[in-house]
Amino acid sequence: MTGSSYRYLERQVQDGVLFVTIRREEKLNAMNDGMMAELTDCFLRIRERADVRAVVLTGTGKGFMAGADIEGYGSFDIGQFFAFQQKGREMYRAIETCPQPVIAAVNGYALGGGFELALSCDIVIASEKAKFGLPEVKLGLVPGGGGVQKIARIVGPFVAKELTMSGRFLTAEEGKSLLFVNQVTEPDKLMDTAAAFARMLAGQAPLAVQALKKLIDEGRDASLETAQAYDRSYLANLFHSEDGQEGIAAFIEKRTPRFQGK
Repeated sequence: MTGSSYRYLERQVQDGVLFVTIRREEKLNAMNDGMMAELTDCFLRIRERADVRAVVLTGTGKGFMAGADIEGYGSFDIGQFFAFQQKGREMYRAIETCPQPVIAAVNGYALGGGFELALSCDIVIASEKAKFGLPEVKLGLVPGGGGVQKIARIVGPFVAKELTMSGRFLTAEEGKSLLFVNQVTEPDKLMDTAAAFARMLAGQAPLAVQALKKLIDEGRDASLETAQAYDRSYLANLFHSEDGQEGIAAFIEKRTPRFQGK
C-alpha cells in the first residue's frame, strides 16, 4: 500500500487544506483492516507535508463511519480480535498526534469506532442528520478505541455512564450541548462550513496552531503549574521563530503577516 493507491480513501488538497474522504458507502464506511491501515498511513504521511496546514476528514453517503465491520468479528479468535483492536488504536493515535489540526465533518452515522474517530479529531462540525453513539453494550462489549475515557472527560462521569450503558444515539444538537460538537449545519452546507473553517486555520501561523494543539492535548492531564510551564516554554520558542518575528512585525507595520511555518 502506498499513499497513491488507497482503496478506501480519497484525498484532495486545496488552499493548504487536505480533504480526506472515506469511501465504503455500501457498509456505511464501517472499518475493516484495510481501511484502518490506510487511515493510519495517510495521517502518518500528513505530518511530513509542509503544503498541508489543516485536514478535513469526512465520509460518503449516510455514514461518517458506522463503527467496526461487525460481520468480521464472527471469525476472530481472541488473538485476532486483540490485533484488530490494536490496529484501531494505532489509527486513532495517528490522527490524535497529527501536528496539523484535523476537522471531522460528520455527515451521518458516527457510531462506536466512528464516534471514537470523530473524538480523535480536534474540531467536530456535524450535519443536522448526524447521529453519534457508543452502542457496544448492545453487543455485550465496551468501546475499545478510547471513547469511554474521552467522553467521560468531556461530559463527566454521570452523563458518560448514561450514554455508554444505554448505548443510545445522540443528535448533532445534543452533541453540541454536551460540548463534543463545535458547530451544527444544514446537510448541504456541511462541507462548505468545514472547508471555510479549515481554510481559516490554514491561514494562521502553523507553528503556533500546532503548539496550541499539543499544549491543550497534553496539558489537560498535567497539573496546572506544569501545563502553564509548558505554555511559557512554547511561547519562548515561538517568539524566536521566524513566524513569531513576522507576526510581530506585521502587527507593528499594520499589514497581513506572511507565515512560512519556520
